Amino acid sequence: MELDPFSLLISIVKIAVVMAWVYGLLRVMGHASKWVKIGGVIALFAVVQIAILFPLNSPILNNFDTGLLFQACTITMVSLGLNLIYGFNGQFSLGQWGFYGIGAYTAADITYRWTNGDAGGLLVAGIGVVLIGLVILGLNRVLSRFRGLPVLSAFTLYLIGVAIAGAVAFFVGASLSPLLASLFGTSDVPGILRGDLAVQVVFVLSVLIAGAFAAEVAFLFGLPVLTLGSDYFGIATLGFTIVVNTLMVNSDTILPFPEMKGGRGMVGIPQVTTWFYAFVFLLGVVVVMRNVMHSSTGRAILSVREDETASKAMGINIANYKLLAFVTGSLFAGIGGGVYAHYIGFLSPGTFDFILGFNPLIIVVFGGLGSMTGTIVAGFFWMFFLEGMLRVLLGQLGTEAPTWRYVLYPITLLLMMLVRPKGLLGSVEWGFLKPRAVPRRETNQAANGLAGIAPVVK
Repeated sequence: MELDPFSLLISIVKIAVVMAWVYGLLRVMGHASKWVKIGGVIALFAVVQIAILFPLNSPILNNFDTGLLFQACTITMVSLGLNLIYGFNGQFSLGQWGFYGIGAYTAADITYRWTNGDAGGLLVAGIGVVLIGLVILGLNRVLSRFRGLPVLSAFTLYLIGVAIAGAVAFFVGASLSPLLASLFGTSDVPGILRGDLAVQVVFVLSVLIAGAFAAEVAFLFGLPVLTLGSDYFGIATLGFTIVVNTLMVNSDTILPFPEMKGGRGMVGIPQVTTWFYAFVFLLGVVVVMRNVMHSSTGRAILSVREDETASKAMGINIANYKLLAFVTGSLFAGIGGGVYAHYIGFLSPGTFDFILGFNPLIIVVFGGLGSMTGTIVAGFFWMFFLEGMLRVLLGQLGTEAPTWRYVLYPITLLLMMLVRPKGLLGSVEWGFLKPRAVPRRETNQAANGLAGIAPVVK
């Protein structure tokens, strides 16, 4: 079969429009006027929302493109988290896909149980996340007073505290769940807790809980592992992703979650994710990461990447900032996983295989290490070009042709590394993500000249 030139042209137009939309969003968010920012963001959101609600009767916009848009938002959130860990902090990690899967399954299980009349998932997970967070913060404040405490000793104390908090959360959540059972009603006569508004609220809470849970797992995992060198840390995170995937495959046997159905895949997840939620969560991740990197905390994270010895000499706690970057990046991955699970409505362990875990790494390197703009552009470009345009065009050549995109991925990345070693955009930032210019102080040349003249002593 021959390639359809019209399909190729339409695909190129789609990619150009998406890139223009991303550029416009970042430029509007960086405008000096607050009202222009708000109005511009709402307008750009509305353009896509109108296109989804009232699709054109043409091949330019279809359900496949809408799916690519949702997936682009989630993969961009995951990749921004990895860029914080690897691009800005310099810690080579292959565990981002594992935290993505943790977030997806955690959020999906909460809403699945809720829609089936069980509030236990939300109560146990919500109370557990809060208690575990308080335990981690409390122990961190206490242990910071003891200098020279071995890492494994601190890890053991954290693990014991987390286990106790988890047991308390399970007991309290299981005790409170029956009290809400009557408010769910039945499938024939649904109660107030089965209403659309309740499900929407639970969905938002589940995504936030999933992100927080992924961050807490990252804290416990990263505390002992981050003491390893960058290469060994990468191997350890790869092993973590494999372990997480194995637990997903055996979630209905090893883990007490029969609703996840193990390797068969979890079905019945409410498809609550809309363009509004995908856009808001992506916007939130971008704003949080931008504000972190433009603060003193962000400068400390960058200093660890540039020179650990010099950073330590300046009084920067290397271990703490490595852990902070790793936990925050995992938080973004967990949120992305929660949004993805409620868009697709089905979770399979194969989706979180460690081979696919290289996708965020490719996006980060392709866009440019240490460039938030590069990651956002590469995330949307990756989805609409490699997973969209290339897949469709290769599909016209035969049923087996789309698998060739896995050959073209590394070739594209290799060419990019040869032509532009710093990535697509390097260190370039657009609009809102561009660092603010620091105004130069005006010096009084006359005063400086007089200051250099020694006083005459009579």
